[in-house]
Amino acid sequence: MPGVSAHDFRLPEGTALRFERSAPELAGMLPSYAVLDSDLSIVGPVVSWMLPSWARIWIRLTAGPISISIGNRRYDPVGAAVMYGVTSRAIPVHPQGGVTVAIDVSPLGWARFVSAHAEAVRDRVLPLDEMLTPELVRDLTTALHASDHDQSVKGIVDEVFLRHLPPPNPHEPIVERIIDAFASPDVHDLSTATEQVAINPAALQRMCRRYFGFSPKLLMMRTRFLRVLVGMLTAEEPIDHSLVPPGYHNVPHFLRDANRFLGMTPRRFVAMDIPYLRAGLRARQLVMATATPSLDKAVRCCASEKRR
Repeated sequence: MPGVSAHDFRLPEGTALRFERSAPELAGMLPSYAVLDSDLSIVGPVVSWMLPSWARIWIRLTAGPISISIGNRRYDPVGAAVMYGVTSRAIPVHPQGGVTVAIDVSPLGWARFVSAHAEAVRDRVLPLDEMLTPELVRDLTTALHASDHDQSVKGIVDEVFLRHLPPPNPHEPIVERIIDAFASPDVHDLSTATEQVAINPAALQRMCRRYFGFSPKLLMMRTRFLRVLVGMLTAEEPIDHSLVPPGYHNVPHFLRDANRFLGMTPRRFVAMDIPYLRAGLRARQLVMATATPSLDKAVRCCASEKRR
């Protein structure tokens, strides 16, 4: 990206991170790709964290086994090519170094590429060939393993997903409006969100659970919490934890959400040694203008129009 320096990511020593924007035809569905490379002999054993987010594809290219915990579920090791369902809790990750490719999948991407209901696989990790067509997974993993694990990754991911692009889902216009409604800091209640999406409350419930993995209420709570937490994690000045965060009635209200989504207080989470998470948030903010895909606004899908 012109004007973006990896120095500003502030990565730990022995670590490299590359963020890429997807092709314009895929931007609404697979908004960003990341390639993380780390040398365990330099960085040593670490525990990293992932914030609650939309679905994500993870493909290990040269990395050793990775283990994670999501609530009471433990995946040890995580498979070499998997999809994380949408998540409602922060996830501790125990990496073993090497190269990993991560591909964000927005609710629009879920609507286009995944037949499973998002709520049914929320907070779970599943083999990638159970979530996407085996042909797509085969082509993607084969090409990535044969790549330079660096600058060629973007072109490979773009080409494979465009070649295997399914026809549009008729619900995509509604999904786009839901993304925009809940990403807007001006939407504070479900009645306003329902009015902005222009569907009845029952339909909003069905669409949110089907493609977003959450009820509208939980979706609104998660978005509000992440907006505040990301600001805390990327702040340059010390945090005053006595202040009432934007969108909250009082500090106890915020702490209840923190316990729901982090399993701990924000003070404790922000105080942890989490350089990978902080660097990833800074990197995505610089490249994508949003630190986490969960706060992205909708990008209209244009692949089908361009391919006609």
